[in-house]
Amino acid sequence: MADITYSSVNNEVSDILNKCFVNFVNIFQNGFIKANDFMLPVNFKKFGQCILDMDIRDDDIWVCSYPKTGTTWCQEMTWCIANDLDFEGAKQFLPERFPFLDHTPLFDYEKVLPEKPDLKLPLYVSDSIKFINELKSPRFIKTHLPYKLLPKKLRDQSTKAKIVYVARNPKDTCLSYFHHCCLLEGYTGNFEDFCKLFTSDSLCFSPFFDHILGYWDQKDDSRLLFLKYEEMKQDLRAVIRRTAKFLGKDLLDDQVLVLEDHLSFESMKNNRAVNYEPVIEINKTHNLIDADGSFMRSGTVGGGKQKMLPEFVNIFDEWEEKCLGKSGLKF
Repeated sequence: MADITYSSVNNEVSDILNKCFVNFVNIFQNGFIKANDFMLPVNFKKFGQCILDMDIRDDDIWVCSYPKTGTTWCQEMTWCIANDLDFEGAKQFLPERFPFLDHTPLFDYEKVLPEKPDLKLPLYVSDSIKFINELKSPRFIKTHLPYKLLPKKLRDQSTKAKIVYVARNPKDTCLSYFHHCCLLEGYTGNFEDFCKLFTSDSLCFSPFFDHILGYWDQKDDSRLLFLKYEEMKQDLRAVIRRTAKFLGKDLLDDQVLVLEDHLSFESMKNNRAVNYEPVIEINKTHNLIDADGSFMRSGTVGGGKQKMLPEFVNIFDEWEEKCLGKSGLKF
């Protein structure tokens, strides 16, 4: 039996995605497919089995998430704690010290490079899997893949590798994902259409709640720490301490305060090592995406509900209750 089952995407959904993500599809992808029932670019088929068969090391630390749920914030917190608050080392661009496993499966530059000879891609972009496989230990790895598409050795308890998963309420995730897709993936539709795509589980890495529950079901595994974005906003110091304990690190109270300041929204937004402004500048320079905005936008809780039409608020509430009602997970 194959480790990954691929299936086609509903034609209507495929047409909407191709229309709304015209730049993303025309420049970086050839459409979408489902892998073990999760929405991914067709390009993922080239890498799926390779990812499943990846070698995992005992000192690997993974940050996993659905897109736009606080991933970058969680990465920076995790890296700084694991590296004993090495803020000098943290000046290195985050994707270099904490690479994105899914980058190459998501963005296929095969059509781009011949047309843009001045575009020089680092290995963590052009071949993110090779880059990660060649990293020195300890490795820090980011992925948006669902639990059942993670490397088998990361799931079968054969290593001591650790996973930090961060989740966020669906309304705020939807709004943040909308702005992200406008800025970096060429989305051209409006927010209402994006809400439809989001609640119909038609976006990359969806179904949304299946993604969260896949990790939530592993919450009792001592090698996995399940965090919520809302908890980080409400009491970051407590989350820093929980994460430090999970990673086997002892932080003094003054160290927690220093890290809390480093992780503040204003500090993160102005930190070029983590705010992805260099990526946005490259996209604009080479006309890859035509959009304005910043990667870190507001960082608030509740913005999604304020932005949505009342009918969508109701749709989201009913959807959340249906999917999470028996799980014990609440936002």
